[in-house]
Amino acid sequence: MAGCCENKSCTLNAMRANHGRVLKIVLAVNIVMFVVETLAGLAAHSTSLLADAADMLGDALVYGFSLYVLTRDESWQARAALLKGLFMLAFGLGVAAEAVYKTLHPLLPHGETIGLIGLLALAANTWCFLLLYRHRADNLNMSSVWLCSRNDLFANGGVILAGIAVIYSQSRWPDIIVGGIIAALFLKSAVSVLRQSIASLRQSN
Repeated sequence: MAGCCENKSCTLNAMRANHGRVLKIVLAVNIVMFVVETLAGLAAHSTSLLADAADMLGDALVYGFSLYVLTRDESWQARAALLKGLFMLAFGLGVAAEAVYKTLHPLLPHGETIGLIGLLALAANTWCFLLLYRHRADNLNMSSVWLCSRNDLFANGGVILAGIAVIYSQSRWPDIIVGGIIAALFLKSAVSVLRQSIASLRQSN
């Protein structure tokens, strides 16, 4: 009789278990960094940190969603994606509103805090990137979360540059510009998630 390791369903279950462990780790990292960047962003009056915190929230939702749908059918996946998209849209709009407020009410953010927290976020996302790297070709779900983690490294780099620019220019604009760009990309992702989830729900009905 064929052993368990020769059974395709057993292999699939083992792969799902591995994916689950990795996703739980990166989910925890992103939740912690969301809280850290939100608090630091509020304390430092930083639009870019708040925007990156929103991105961390989006990632946490992506990882949580990916973990949730490992064994769920397509209708559950669509409902979870819709809820994720609504959360992302709400937080993204909040960051965009904060950027507009900072534009109308000048307040110099604390560049050193922006740079240091940006470096911390870069380290956290690099760890997540490396954890996900070996699973990037396992399936479409893991490939998408790996790409999400890779793209975050660029956002973290932008936050660090914003912090440096604020320190040397003594201007709020580098922070607002970088934060606005990250917020715009985040909102674009939120709208895309909502469109796809609504389309999936319509097809399942």
